[in-house]
Amino acid sequence: MKAIIVEDSRLARNELRELLKPYKNINLIAEAKNCEEAILLISEEKPDLVFLDINLPDGNGFDILEKLDFTPQVIFTTAYDEYAIQAFEVNALDYLLKPINPEKLKKALDKTSSETPTEHTNSLTSYLDSNNKIFIKDGERCWLIEIGKIRYFENCGNHAQVFFDDSKPFIYKSLTKIEQRLNPEVFFRVNRQQIINLNFIKNIESWVNSGLIITMTDGKEIEVARRPATRLREMLSL
Repeated sequence: MKAIIVEDSRLARNELRELLKPYKNINLIAEAKNCEEAILLISEEKPDLVFLDINLPDGNGFDILEKLDFTPQVIFTTAYDEYAIQAFEVNALDYLLKPINPEKLKKALDKTSSETPTEHTNSLTSYLDSNNKIFIKDGERCWLIEIGKIRYFENCGNHAQVFFDDSKPFIYKSLTKIEQRLNPEVFFRVNRQQIINLNFIKNIESWVNSGLIITMTDGKEIEVARRPATRLREMLSL
C-alpha cells in the first residue's frame, strides 16, 4: 500500500516514520511539508493512503482534499481535537492525536487491511454500499444515515442538500464529489442539479425532446433531459 506523510514538523515526520516501520504492507513513497507539496505529490503518485496533518504553513489538510481530483484514504494526524467532526465529514479513516499512540495507529491501519492497493486506486475508494452509513452535520443537528435511505441529492452551489425521511440537511460537498462515492447501480445523475436513488422512483413518464419526467416517492417531479434519459432507459431495460 503506497502511503504519503503530509506533516510540516520534521520531528513528527520522523516519529511517524518510525512507528510505521513494523508495517511491511505500508510503503512510504514520499513526504510533504506543506499543502503545495502535498497536492503535487498526491496528484502525481496517487497513493492509497495519506497521513495528513491539519495545520500546515500554507493552509490546512481540508484545503488539500478540496483541491484533489484523486482522493486517497486519509488518516488525520493532528495535535488538535476540534476538527474531528469535520474529519468524519470528509470520510477520514481515522483521526489520531499527537503524540500518536501506537495502539491507535494499529487500529487505524487495520481499517485499510482489507483493501489492496489496486482495489483502492479505483476512484479513490470503493463505492459506498446502501448499508453504509454517513455522518451529516448541519448546524446543531447531526444524523447518521444509511446511504440507501437517501432519496436524492440536490446541487446548491458548493453545497448539496440531502433528502431522506423528513429531513433535508446541507453538506459541504459538491454533487460531483458525492457522485464519485455512490454506487452507479443505485444512484443516477439525472441532470446537473440532482442525483436520485433509483429505488425511490415512483413513476416515469415521457417528456419533450425524448426526455423523461420522474416522480419520486415523496411526490417530487424531476426533469431528465434527452441524453441522460437515454442512459437511464438503457439501465432500466432488459
